[in-house]
Amino acid sequence: MELKQLSYFLGVAECGSFSKAAIRLSVAQPILSRQVRLLESELGVELLYRNGRGVVLSEAGKLLEKYAQSVINTVNQAQAEINTLRETPQGRVAIAMPPSIGWVLSGPLVLRCREAYPDILLHLVEGFSGHVAEWLSTGQIDIGIVYQAPRITTLTTEPLLADELILLGPVSDPAGIGGDTVETSRLAEIPMILPGRPHGLRVLVDSELDKLGVEARVEFEVDAMPSTLSLVEQGIGYTILSEGAASDLLQADRIRRWTLTDPSIRRELLLATSTQRPMSVATRLVARMLRDKVREIMHST
Repeated sequence: MELKQLSYFLGVAECGSFSKAAIRLSVAQPILSRQVRLLESELGVELLYRNGRGVVLSEAGKLLEKYAQSVINTVNQAQAEINTLRETPQGRVAIAMPPSIGWVLSGPLVLRCREAYPDILLHLVEGFSGHVAEWLSTGQIDIGIVYQAPRITTLTTEPLLADELILLGPVSDPAGIGGDTVETSRLAEIPMILPGRPHGLRVLVDSELDKLGVEARVEFEVDAMPSTLSLVEQGIGYTILSEGAASDLLQADRIRRWTLTDPSIRRELLLATSTQRPMSVATRLVARMLRDKVREIMHST
């Protein structure tokens, strides 16, 4: 089976006629017919039914059409990427990540990309992990950073780091926790501000507390991290996030932190891409920068 045969077959399938396909492909019709017959002979099935109006695909032909198109697209993509190796990497790369990562990563990533690859256009989007996975699967973005592995078979992930979660609360500590540590089971008593389900953070917290036989005392459900931190600063309640997500507020002593113990709660940060979309040279370079920057920034907080 040759690429030329697949290309000829796709041309006939799209045109619905050998004569029209021959004109479109600039190939003599007898040559076109012979190559398709050779393909049918090799596969041992009839791919096209001839009738008075032209040709129609058989069931085997419909199946081959899908895979042949994928093969041709992949080869074209490979050729395009190889060509770009001789040039400056360029093109648009869309990235989505949770707000807790976005606000600390976006600036350094943009600066690094502008310095190293000025012809790459970054498009940054913030969204919760579930939304990021959906955008990846539908082709709206090229790279995603998510917490926990999404249950989507068309996505592939690689671990970046394990992120420890902490309890954040008002400086006044209205719940009277005291100290600098708190047992995770006490989240059943502390007034919490958490995102609603199916947000990954909420699912993780509920799962960990379920193992302890308790439920979080959720006073408010807020799906926006800036709003959550604002409510915490105002003394409305407590929340759970990574330390990096609130480093500015913590350094300014505008909120307070507690380490969760017995057990601690950790979540894995992953870089996700789609298996259905070949990665361009620009996308691969940005993915490499993301890996480096995430580890650098999160380990320094």
